[in-house]
Amino acid sequence: MSGGVDSSVAAALLVDAGFEVVGVTMKTFCYSGPEPAAAKTCCGLDGIADARRVADALGIAHYVFDVEEEFTRDVIDDFVSEYAEGRTPNPCVRCNANTKFRDLMQRGVQLECKAIASGHYVQVEHTRDGSWLRRGVDANKDQAYFLWGLPPDLLPKLLFPLGHLTKPEVRERARALGLVTAEKPESQEICFVPTGDYRDLLRKRLRPRHPALEPGNVVSEDGTVLGRHAGYAGFTVGQRRGLGGGFDRPMFVLEVRPERREVVVGPRGALMARGVEVGDVNWLAPPPLSGTEVRIQIRHRAAGVAATVQAGDEHRLTVLFDESQAAVTPGQSAVVFDSDDRVVGGGRIARRAEPVSAGEPPLPRTAPGPP
Repeated sequence: MSGGVDSSVAAALLVDAGFEVVGVTMKTFCYSGPEPAAAKTCCGLDGIADARRVADALGIAHYVFDVEEEFTRDVIDDFVSEYAEGRTPNPCVRCNANTKFRDLMQRGVQLECKAIASGHYVQVEHTRDGSWLRRGVDANKDQAYFLWGLPPDLLPKLLFPLGHLTKPEVRERARALGLVTAEKPESQEICFVPTGDYRDLLRKRLRPRHPALEPGNVVSEDGTVLGRHAGYAGFTVGQRRGLGGGFDRPMFVLEVRPERREVVVGPRGALMARGVEVGDVNWLAPPPLSGTEVRIQIRHRAAGVAATVQAGDEHRLTVLFDESQAAVTPGQSAVVFDSDDRVVGGGRIARRAEPVSAGEPPLPRTAPGPP
């Protein structure tokens, strides 16, 4: 229970359904910072107080679990190291894969709890063949993109009471129940960056004069120097703002080269990629065969697009888009769905990919895809 309306209504629905419910708020990084804004973030001190008030209203126990050490290791340290390597991380994915579910289940067992429920807008389908993670019915709120990293063995133990509801319906239920969180606004910021500028965190955690925060060249694809930047950690593939002026057409970040401290820019057409190579893959269903048609989502605010698996195994995946896509961004998530909007798996984008040329060795085959 973060102290927001979604987790509040999720708890209320479970109580109404007859479950024995225990409310838990996880103490992460947010409480430790000196900035006043830390108390206002999604999991800050105000959130703890609101979660406790909701738990009291529902007549359930409420606990606060201290997971700051694990959260720092699995989420914050990873966030910093990714930017240092010129990639663009997604900390919510790391938090869900580790802190909010894996670490919470370990502590829940101590309370003799059998399952975890949250206010995420996704669905879990439990069948005789297994448990499948699916998109939520509210397309504007669907959060399946952020949950590909869940440990597969946790799927049978997960409940998502809001998966079949829309956000307006959740608000209305909160009002009907008189919950104090009914009108609480949504939190969009990164919880451990209370200033709103992630570079403030990088300056605190990276060593003095780290290359990621040192000046370097802005270059064209052929290496021509076009300008200077104040640190490559401030740039991500697809970015248009902050590149300086003097260009005869709109320019976008095409690549970040940390080894040279270079930011490569070019026209929008140069952003287009035929495919994507994905690493650190986590499969929630059997990996698809090469040649399998799938849908893949490569950023949060983008629809899944039709694609074909070129190659894949337990750890890596390469897919080709039916139509070229812009801004394939290393470090961001790529999530694979089947034709029924079930999450097959996902991973971190490693780089853009191109089709295999004629005459190259045949593609490796993998285990069968989901039924």
